[in-house]
Amino acid sequence: MVIVTHSGKFHADDAWAVAALKILFPQAQVVRTRDAAIVEAADFAVDVGGIWDPATGRFDHHQKGFCGARATGVPYASAGLVWKEYGARCVSALAAAHTGTTLADDRAVEMAHAIDADVVQYLDLSDVGAAKNAPGGYGLSAVVSGFNPNWLDEQRVGYGDADAAYRLSQFTRAMELLTDIMINAVKYRVGALLSVEQVRQATVLDDGRVLFLENGALPWTQVVRKEMPKVMFVISHNIAEQRYMIHTIPVSPDSFKARADLPDAWAGLRDAQLAAVTGVADAGFCHNGRFIASAKSYEGIRSMAAQALQALGQ
Repeated sequence: MVIVTHSGKFHADDAWAVAALKILFPQAQVVRTRDAAIVEAADFAVDVGGIWDPATGRFDHHQKGFCGARATGVPYASAGLVWKEYGARCVSALAAAHTGTTLADDRAVEMAHAIDADVVQYLDLSDVGAAKNAPGGYGLSAVVSGFNPNWLDEQRVGYGDADAAYRLSQFTRAMELLTDIMINAVKYRVGALLSVEQVRQATVLDDGRVLFLENGALPWTQVVRKEMPKVMFVISHNIAEQRYMIHTIPVSPDSFKARADLPDAWAGLRDAQLAAVTGVADAGFCHNGRFIASAKSYEGIRSMAAQALQALGQ
């Protein structure tokens, strides 16, 4: 099997698209060319060839008259075109390989849509010149672009076949980076999915105002925010660091604003200073933003939670 994409400078959209196909077809050969005969003979043609036809493996968006766009109006480039067709299959394959989880088809589709919304659409927007995917020079598209050889590399390596081989090696490095990003995106979402029931069944304390998680690594924020309006603080056991944490509940995914902050007197204090204020001998620290604090013992963090509630008048 052969996957063809264009030669010359590469972009994040074609690198993501080819990386996604390589997950599903790991034995496929990647060829970077603009030779029309090679493009036509390939099993997949990505970002080259002037045709959009998923049934025949054609995923270009440069041809005259192309007007493919998401329902939101965000235009497609090659990353989105391939992800639209193969994203759910990629998610399923990565979930199985990296978490041992077999996802239901609808869950895989849901996660693929979420990854498109969080990552892929911004690669497309950047490629078509509609928007930058992040301020400054270190959005994902800019990072991938940095893998392209610059003129100093070309002068050092040479031109022609040597330059093409070096550019292919850099393209491969960019694909590896994007593959890792895909893997992490899937692992995060599978972890969140599998944690939901554990969070729902966690111990509720202090008349429902505090939730205790025995494993602090569980993603809990979305479940608590959406389903547990009475909870003011979450306490958890950080098993890896052998300490207990108290967390505030953000009111939205994009904000540090919380349902309730930790006491102002704790802000920025550590160890003996925090112990003196709280009366908890093994108190560890309180972030200056008052959204997280720690203690070495369960008893210590329970005392801090009680004080935080008292400070709210509860």
